Amino acid sequence: MAKRFNTTGCCNPERHYMVNIDDKLVQIETLIDEGLYFTINRARQFGKTTTMKMLLGKLTNIYQVYQISFETDADMFSSQEDFCRGLFVKLSKAPYISQDQIDFWKRNHDCKTFEDLSNVISEFCKSQDKPVVLMIDEVDKSTDNQLFLHFLGMLRNKYLDRDTNGMDSTFHSVILAGVYDVKNLKLKIRNDEERKYNSPWNIAVRFNVDMTLSAEGIKGMLDEYESDYHTGMDTKLIADEIRRLTSGYPVLVSYLCSLTHGELEGDWTIEGINKAAKYIIKGDNTLADDISKNLENNTELKKFMYAISVNGEFFNYNLTNATLKVADMFSYIKNEDGHVVIHNAIFEEIFHEYFTIDYQIANSGKVNVTKSEYILGGKLNMEYIIERFKDLMEEEYRDEDAEFVERQGRLLFLCFLKPIINGTGYYYVEPQTRDNKRMDIVINYAGEEFLIELKLWYGNKYERRGEDQVSEYANVRGLKKAYLITFSFLKEKVVQIEPEWKTVNGVDVYEGIIWAKRR
Repeated sequence: MAKRFNTTGCCNPERHYMVNIDDKLVQIETLIDEGLYFTINRARQFGKTTTMKMLLGKLTNIYQVYQISFETDADMFSSQEDFCRGLFVKLSKAPYISQDQIDFWKRNHDCKTFEDLSNVISEFCKSQDKPVVLMIDEVDKSTDNQLFLHFLGMLRNKYLDRDTNGMDSTFHSVILAGVYDVKNLKLKIRNDEERKYNSPWNIAVRFNVDMTLSAEGIKGMLDEYESDYHTGMDTKLIADEIRRLTSGYPVLVSYLCSLTHGELEGDWTIEGINKAAKYIIKGDNTLADDISKNLENNTELKKFMYAISVNGEFFNYNLTNATLKVADMFSYIKNEDGHVVIHNAIFEEIFHEYFTIDYQIANSGKVNVTKSEYILGGKLNMEYIIERFKDLMEEEYRDEDAEFVERQGRLLFLCFLKPIINGTGYYYVEPQTRDNKRMDIVINYAGEEFLIELKLWYGNKYERRGEDQVSEYANVRGLKKAYLITFSFLKEKVVQIEPEWKTVNGVDVYEGIIWAKRR
């Protein structure tokens, strides 16, 4: 059977093209060797289950490993007796265990209380020739249940008693895997259940293994694919582009590769990879659905992601704030030099897509664009786009408060741009160049690239700095032209009335200043 790129369920190196994660497994093994308890808490489809499966195979020579999941077992949470019985059924069905071990768990199916459960665990662990490791996947599906928290509390107590009762009196190491870190149950427990929170897992050490996929690792996977299909792709070039778009988010890497191989019929070029990214951004996948659902269900998270993605606001990366912690837990954000940025370029566009459509629905009819008037000979007429957007802002939004324009101006430009380039082109926001109150947009239309910077007016000195920045970035990208849109909130209009061309650092810069008078 030919290998494929897998985007659903657990990956298997025998059946799927996948990045080698041996270096990550070694780091996790070190934690286990030290007898530590920890949680692999990462966002959806971040490779948690695959990591657990591969870890299981590597540990069996040294440890007696039990891997179980609580994903679909509501019935076992009715009572302590049901929980104990359900747990023993799971343990008796774990992979790589002997008949004697199966018989042991079956003999104890009549266990009725957590005190009985604790004693049975001690009896079993002491009887084994190898240290016993317990791995529980999909653990956050149960963290809003008091019985499960009671179970974790029991494991915590047994862990704390190891110095007295011996290391073999309980599990040598316990590994939980899920989106939510069970040390922070307040992020998940509903308000009416807040009383349940009692830090049942404060013995766990911090899990700081980087589970993103490196460009080098992605290249290794593509090299294997290339040896099978001989496409002629530049595997390093394509791996670097995939890493740039995904920041190594595992399922996004697999999505891009799967789409390029399938729907795009092996278009292993930079343009092909970016076309695959647009498929993902359109939303027909679990991650995009989750983003929409999580924003709709959490008003503070929605406001925060809007501030970062649309307004380019600056936040220090500090997870003492609950909203930042939720955004980080979902891998919507990451730490870059001590401040918050969107985790990856694909998520950046998904957020822009979400907020653009959200605004268009709420303001239906206010931003109407006829695509044909902005296309000349199949080419994008960017100068005219900026002229018409300037007219729209100064005509349709002249009665709006300046704070509204400052807050919504970038979003309005994306709403204006989107129907013009849909179908033939795409855009993305370049997060590497963003600083406070500045946004760079790169547009590709019919194979032609356009660089646009959106910024706020802070005076002539800062305007010249903006011209320098956009021209320098254009030079980096090998572009001879660039575009600058500046929102001004002065009481009087600035000197420049109409958009005009300037030559800056050898780059022709077309600048339009949009004036929104403060009242």
